Amino acid sequence: MRIVIAEDDPLLREGLALLLRAESLDVVATTDNPGDFLASVDEHRPEVAIVDVRMPPTHTDEGIVAAVEARRRQPDLAVLVLSAYVEQAFATDLLAGGGARLGYLLKERVGRVQEFLDALHRVAGGGTAIDPEVVAQLLVRTRPDTRLDRLSPRERDVLALMAEGLGNGAIAERLVVTEGAVHKHIRSIFAKLDLAPTDRADRRVTAVLRYLEDARRRA
Repeated sequence: MRIVIAEDDPLLREGLALLLRAESLDVVATTDNPGDFLASVDEHRPEVAIVDVRMPPTHTDEGIVAAVEARRRQPDLAVLVLSAYVEQAFATDLLAGGGARLGYLLKERVGRVQEFLDALHRVAGGGTAIDPEVVAQLLVRTRPDTRLDRLSPRERDVLALMAEGLGNGAIAERLVVTEGAVHKHIRSIFAKLDLAPTDRADRRVTAVLRYLEDARRRA
């Protein structure tokens, strides 16, 4: 797996590179600004980019803008975005774009090495990885009187883990239930959110978007 890192904090940048190389992953370039990041993407054609949200010169959204441009140049590029704190609008936009090969993690998650590596591999494999803290903050902000109120507490737990990008097996492990139970909860979630089996959209992504979009309207 070829990886480019764009992070202006030198300690985190080099720490990430050391961690990934220790896992036998190929870090082909490390950069500290959007221009060098895009040049590295053009040169090395990586499979995954790890990008800080806030980068020079203004430390606002340069990382996001650069990640979008990198995906325009290389549509199959997987992008894992790192942020120092929850930025809800970006997390919502991330999934609204479809979520494939995209992830959004808080930087503190890097210290939980196995969780970070699991998220990286999930994104590289075509999935989505949303930080649990982002999901939690969005869930508690949902508005009343929506279809989400039909969900049981356990169904909301399942939906939250779906938002993180976990598959049925991983959800079952996290909740200490069987995969069959998870499958039943997901069927119930789809039914309560009026997502028919004939819907052309990915029902998992659509279900997650329902509460993320609702949370954003309330923000």
